[in-house]
Amino acid sequence: MTQQTDANSHDDDIIEPIPQQEQFYRAPARFGNVPVEAEPKGWDGRRGFLKHYPRVNLPTQIIERVKFGNEEPHEPNRLIWGDNLHIMRQIPTSSVDLIYIDPPFFSGRQYNEIWGDNNELRSFNDIWEDGLDGYLIWLNARLHEMKRILKPTGSIYVHCDWHASHYIKVELDKLFGYGGENRKAGFRNEIIWCYSIGGRSRTTFGRKHDTLYWYTKTGKYTFNTDEPVVRVPRKPDSHMRVVRDEDGVEWQEKTDRRSGKVYRYPLDKVAEDYWLDMEQLNREDSERVGYPTQKPEKLLERIIVAHTNENDVVADFFVGGGTTAVVAQRLGRSWIAVDQSRVAVAVTAERLKQQAMTRGMDDAPVPDFTVEQWGIYEADRLSQMPRADFQDFVLRAYGASRSADADDGEHIHGWRNQLPIWVGAPDLQSQATAANVREFANAIRRTTQYQQANLRDGIMLAWGFRQDAADAAEQLRQREHVDVNFIRLKQIRIGDAEFREHIVGLSTDRADYSEFLTFVQPPNVEVAYRARSNKTVTFDAGDSVVINPGAEIINVQWDFNYNGVRFTATQGHSFEREGRGQKRKPKLRVTHKFNRVGKFNVACRVQDSRGGEGMWSGVVEVC
Repeated sequence: MTQQTDANSHDDDIIEPIPQQEQFYRAPARFGNVPVEAEPKGWDGRRGFLKHYPRVNLPTQIIERVKFGNEEPHEPNRLIWGDNLHIMRQIPTSSVDLIYIDPPFFSGRQYNEIWGDNNELRSFNDIWEDGLDGYLIWLNARLHEMKRILKPTGSIYVHCDWHASHYIKVELDKLFGYGGENRKAGFRNEIIWCYSIGGRSRTTFGRKHDTLYWYTKTGKYTFNTDEPVVRVPRKPDSHMRVVRDEDGVEWQEKTDRRSGKVYRYPLDKVAEDYWLDMEQLNREDSERVGYPTQKPEKLLERIIVAHTNENDVVADFFVGGGTTAVVAQRLGRSWIAVDQSRVAVAVTAERLKQQAMTRGMDDAPVPDFTVEQWGIYEADRLSQMPRADFQDFVLRAYGASRSADADDGEHIHGWRNQLPIWVGAPDLQSQATAANVREFANAIRRTTQYQQANLRDGIMLAWGFRQDAADAAEQLRQREHVDVNFIRLKQIRIGDAEFREHIVGLSTDRADYSEFLTFVQPPNVEVAYRARSNKTVTFDAGDSVVINPGAEIINVQWDFNYNGVRFTATQGHSFEREGRGQKRKPKLRVTHKFNRVGKFNVACRVQDSRGGEGMWSGVVEVC
């Protein structure tokens, strides 16, 4: 496995500007001294939102590349688990055509905590900490990055509800521009999506709509108004009649009574800013994956078709149940999907696989996609990396870089702040030795910096250090008092507090980075099963054991026709819950009816609340 690195990360001193809108926000003189905020909440004129959320540059770890047999060379789409703010900061500027987000509504902690991940809970602590102002600062920091990565012709849709939509609109105006006539940058539409499911109330009129705000980065943007999915039928009108022209095309026609002039209109029109032609998903809907706030594919299809063309890039940084990625994949768009929940990423991955498996022979080939992790890494997969890839990963995680012209590339693997770095072997059981210490020290002595600039220090990074390695480093330190040629070597275990101190040290009153740059182990998955009559088997993963401290099982997925290579959750078995309300727990015991008797390969994947994922597979006799 190799890690994904992003060379085009956004420099700290480059801040995407906000629109100059003094006239728009100026209070009329007759109102007297009315305080009006012209800048987004949380904005710092010098550092943008870095004041609240400092930059954290960490690599992503590719844990899986899902292949669909498409031999054409292409860049894979990306499905990423991690903090979307820091992931976005590593995405190149002006690289995305359309962003759709359905962020947590400002409706209360319990309503939004869906998956149960530690990472999700940490993020929501940031969101709710300071009430509405804290929520808007949290959201503004992310919207600001989204504006940066949008192409000049790009659009963004922000999906919200009544709890905070009006406040979000004000912040969007400040970040993107208030739009207006003459195709100015910024606001284009407030779209009201009406539905009939849910929203019942005995104390208010039923709340039966969501709000979608559409903004553009500039006044020149993509809007495909001729696409059928963007259009809706005209309502029948008693004073108009349907006619057919010489080409067989039907029109609505009316005649002006005074002038006698005939007017013709198409039978359909571009949808208005209230959408009545698509419903919320009901509980029995075939699209359902168990995600409570899942949006219908028809909604995303209209948005994606309206604002992108084939091969354009669509991004969703709160992907949830995966609808945006699924629709983008089906429509032949490239996509980036991010979520703070490991379970959300697992559910989305399985939904994408299932869709690809059902495509027809005439459908276009489906590009591969990678499943990646940012900030929390699977130690076992790291240990399987080629040594050079592992070294690159560790160097970047530690804030160092490999130098192409290092004086001794075999024993000096990188540099950080002009200090040479040595990286140990990928194997989790490996330990640095005294020989490694001596070779590294000798390599430092050969550097130009040692000979000309009095370089004496170096850093060794490894999973562990043998006692003789510690002794050898101590001997070098003791020579400081007797020999001008001493070398001081700092030995740091990968993954401990000292290794990630440059991350933890970036704490603020709003952001907690203590969970970043940690390494997790997979659960030990144990499955018992009992074959019953009539091709039915009961499976139980209740004896599975989590390894990560403080973790608990939060999701179980089943593949009842595992091919031994790629896990693809059987439909309906990707995100299962039992119980009611906030007490719902992952369903560890399931009964499945197979379509025939015989032997089947069955696999089970388990995710824990710290981000660990393990798998079991076995051959089951079905009778």
